[in-house]
Amino acid sequence: MDKVRIGVVGVGIRGSGTAKDFLDGVTERAELAAICDIDEAVRNEWSMVPTFASSEEMIRSGLVDAVYIATPHYAHTTIGIDAMRNGLHVLVEKPISVHKADAERLIAAHYDNPKTVFAAMFNQRTDPSYTKVREIVHSGELGELRRTNWIITDWFRSNAYYASGGWRATWEGEGGGVLMNQCPHNLDLFQWICGAPSRIEAHCAFGKYHPIEVEDDVTAYFEYPNGATGVFVTTTGEAPGTNRLEIVGDNGKLVVERGNKITLVKNKVPMDVFRRESEHNFGKPETETIEIPIHGRGGQHREICQNFVNAILDGTPLIAPAEEGIRSVEMANAMLLSSLLGEPVDLPIDGEVFEDKLKELIAQSRNK
Repeated sequence: MDKVRIGVVGVGIRGSGTAKDFLDGVTERAELAAICDIDEAVRNEWSMVPTFASSEEMIRSGLVDAVYIATPHYAHTTIGIDAMRNGLHVLVEKPISVHKADAERLIAAHYDNPKTVFAAMFNQRTDPSYTKVREIVHSGELGELRRTNWIITDWFRSNAYYASGGWRATWEGEGGGVLMNQCPHNLDLFQWICGAPSRIEAHCAFGKYHPIEVEDDVTAYFEYPNGATGVFVTTTGEAPGTNRLEIVGDNGKLVVERGNKITLVKNKVPMDVFRRESEHNFGKPETETIEIPIHGRGGQHREICQNFVNAILDGTPLIAPAEEGIRSVEMANAMLLSSLLGEPVDLPIDGEVFEDKLKELIAQSRNK
């Protein structure tokens, strides 16, 4: 194979942009071979390539080597499993699944078909701000992590946004609110950089700012295996909002503001050492402040697509292996579960317990 024939499933706002890139040759050694959408009007707009109303038909058509899945969330699992069982490579939008049990089923299909490449569209992993922060944290320059704090409240949405589709912001249609729609990238980056917490206690407000049934405001407290703690705050009801990530270690603190400015404050003596050895009642370690310039936002969706094709043709390591997507799904599920139960939950959670809870919510969904 010298070119990957890609079929796009779900040609909405996100899917259409990527389909156009494949059509225009933006992704090297890839071609748009087919599209699939349930909307006949959308299919008619893409008549320059074979079109399908059914993903099952496209997957079995023999026209595609890989699929890019950009459908509503619940379909990611079923389409992904079907594609891999039929030997196709899969690039799936975020979140990889709505809940952990489905993510486990999707990942199991990949393990059963190991020759397939399975990638997730975690395009924020290409952002130089976050790749640099991860590099610093994983190099040990900050020392052992002590605290994390991400306030990501610049996801403001109007009531009109939620009214734009009957499926939107419903348990049956999306499986959640801000955690499932807006924050999968943030949760992926959080665990990618800092690791996953071992316990979460969360308070989710359902329809606090909008006439919706799912969460639009979340405050969560994390505990990590080493005793470090963290806070995650998000909402779609606050303007102008904030995007500030702080990571504190023994050797200093990293601050990322709005994803485009990194400040590293380094302790000249590790705080743990200074605390034990200092003879000054009110002393604190001397510090050095370093501003780290960041230029651009990285290759984003296009870089993930090119990496996906390179992995298929050349065996290039994936930037975002889809198996890792279960971690952000589990964190989101754990926050909702903690809030619904009114108590902290330990990770890993039992995926079937959350799935049962979600089914209860779906049974009451206004999208029924």
